[in-house]
Amino acid sequence: MVVLSKPAPLDDHYASIKTCKPRISVFKGIPSINLRDPKAKTLIIQACQEFGFFKLLNHGVPMETIARLEAEALSFFNLPRSVKAKAGPPNPFGYGTKGIGPNGDVGWIEYLLINTDQNPEISRSAVKDYVMEVKAVAYEVVELMAEGLGIERRDVWSQMLREEESDWCLRLNHYPISQDLQALSGRKMIGFGEHTDPQIISLLKSNNTSGLQICLKDGTWVSVPPDHTSFFVTVGDALQVMTNGRLKSVRHRVMTNSLKPRISIIYFGGPPLSETIRPLPSLMAKGEESLYNEFTWREYKASAYKSRLGDYRLGLFEKASTTIH
Repeated sequence: MVVLSKPAPLDDHYASIKTCKPRISVFKGIPSINLRDPKAKTLIIQACQEFGFFKLLNHGVPMETIARLEAEALSFFNLPRSVKAKAGPPNPFGYGTKGIGPNGDVGWIEYLLINTDQNPEISRSAVKDYVMEVKAVAYEVVELMAEGLGIERRDVWSQMLREEESDWCLRLNHYPISQDLQALSGRKMIGFGEHTDPQIISLLKSNNTSGLQICLKDGTWVSVPPDHTSFFVTVGDALQVMTNGRLKSVRHRVMTNSLKPRISIIYFGGPPLSETIRPLPSLMAKGEESLYNEFTWREYKASAYKSRLGDYRLGLFEKASTTIH
């Protein structure tokens, strides 16, 4: 049974995410949840309250569907740089390298942002098949979240993701080997800097190359052991708001690897741009106040686009009594 208490004060959460320590350890405590486990809804809530993140087993996405899109991604990233450059810059979809967003963030990465309708560089059928499967998993996961929180409407979030106007995208990331540059700098390089995902939910699939790290509540960065057969599920900022802080979006980053390249595919599930984001009244305890001013997904997305990658973006939308100065 999950005990649904009022969310912790925002200053506690804010302090933890702003003081992530550089100390790194190999962490094996990430929850692994079998989607077919009768206790899955309870385990998912516990994981999202503690970490905002978990590994999903027995997800049902065919490995051949995953392998096909991974092969397509690898083929694209192996093309000459001049050929790949013709697919960029991302606006909003397309190819990018090193630069992440418009505000000066950089990483040792190249990437392709796509959706089913705008992806001439990758087989449309490979993308369509993958997205169809991973969306079905996302719907099931957020419905289990709703059940686990005791929300009467189990489709309260899945219907946002199912909408024809839902704001989703697929991101293919390639982190090349950085052996020479790491030798020069004497330390690991940042592939993708620390951040939270702004959407409702993210489902990440990667090869067996390490690099992903998450920041724990105590500010410690821990490495997530790779698992090619599983998905990693991340709580997004929008879900944090809609649960009034009960579920936490997790800060995460990717470090480069000096021996093997890393390929990852991330599905970002967002609501329609016009959707109002606010805590669900049915979830609020008696006397509980909203920690956030309501906003539309369009407003939050525009605000996030103007920020730096590591900024605490929800701070602009916290109510005055909880805002950190």
